[in-house]
Amino acid sequence: MNDTRSVLVLNCGSSSLKYRLISMPDETELAGGEAQRVGPKTDAPPRIIHRASGLEEGTTFVAMPDHETAFVEVMKLIKSDCGVVPDLIGHRIVHGGTHFSGPAWVDERAIELLHQVQKLAPIHNPPATALVEICRRFYPQVPQVLVFDTAFHSTIPEYARGYALPRYLREDLGIRKYGFHGTSHEFVATEAARLLGRPLARLNAVSCHLGSGGASLCAIVDGRSVDNTMGFSPLQGLIMSTRSGDLDPAATTRLLAAEWGDIGAVERLLNKRSGVLGLSGSSGDIRDVLASAGADRKGRAGSTVESYLWRLRKYLGSYLAVVGRPHALIFTDTIGETVPEVRWAVCTGMEAFGIEIDDERNRGATSLPADVSTESSTVRILVIQTNEELAIARKSYALYCESTEGVER
Repeated sequence: MNDTRSVLVLNCGSSSLKYRLISMPDETELAGGEAQRVGPKTDAPPRIIHRASGLEEGTTFVAMPDHETAFVEVMKLIKSDCGVVPDLIGHRIVHGGTHFSGPAWVDERAIELLHQVQKLAPIHNPPATALVEICRRFYPQVPQVLVFDTAFHSTIPEYARGYALPRYLREDLGIRKYGFHGTSHEFVATEAARLLGRPLARLNAVSCHLGSGGASLCAIVDGRSVDNTMGFSPLQGLIMSTRSGDLDPAATTRLLAAEWGDIGAVERLLNKRSGVLGLSGSSGDIRDVLASAGADRKGRAGSTVESYLWRLRKYLGSYLAVVGRPHALIFTDTIGETVPEVRWAVCTGMEAFGIEIDDERNRGATSLPADVSTESSTVRILVIQTNEELAIARKSYALYCESTEGVER
């Protein structure tokens, strides 16, 4: 019989801290929210948007010069509203390198390995690792679990994850496709299998994680990731909010020459000033650009939309070929869940692949999950709300149950 445990899920960003306290295994949210504007001073004051079961959502304005202060303030709110100390803490870690292919307990060795892969995700991993150590200091008695965005993609075969570089460079520098958004892709694939009434191990699908920031597609065969549009870093693949996506390596060397070899300047350009923002010149949010373009595809906004959709359709076609006989095409995250125009534009003209989207169902898909395909479509087009925090809670609780199996409680 399973123990009831409260799992605190922490999702640490460079200037934010998302959190959810979830009772497992019943999956009831006890509290949740986000600490915003953590770190350097900004025009607007730092704040915590907090909600708790049975209470109205509220905003607390409090100074948070670093993630340690943010964590302390978050725990004050949780203790005040819920009166509990979590039984488990689950952390979202963007990059696990080659060291982690699944959830892992936090111990000295795990922290040592986290420090070794800091450079693979310089924006996300350092604050997340620091938060792991902060939690250890404040709550040494609470077990902690690491859940990695790259873990789901550890099943990508060698021929798909390798770059055509000399072997010594690939091995010495760890240059290979890692893939990202794995926690989200795995969660929606699991939900799709449930909706279709088939085991995850027998699901073939293409998952489209289309966020307002990052975006990626995942080819899934027998419930396992076999490819992801992101690669060595989250920069590869689709056109994203401010990331360029695919780029000829020669263009990168030309940019380096133009910037006098300043690697940081080129990385900032490709990660922060490119993508939808760079193409449109006005916004990094494709929703804004869609609204500006309207029916006119000749202006700058229109050409941005066409480029965004072209890259999406190109990758979708290639991943449908990789999967072979897909059972489902899944749309998730902010754009995938809330922008029917993108789903329609991506799916129309895909009848040769067995994909037929129903216009009325697609426009009316406000209550999720939803099937927006026609009755005759051989591939089900599913719109599923992602829930990375719940996925992390499930993995953390499952690891706890495995570790206590056979132990009298």
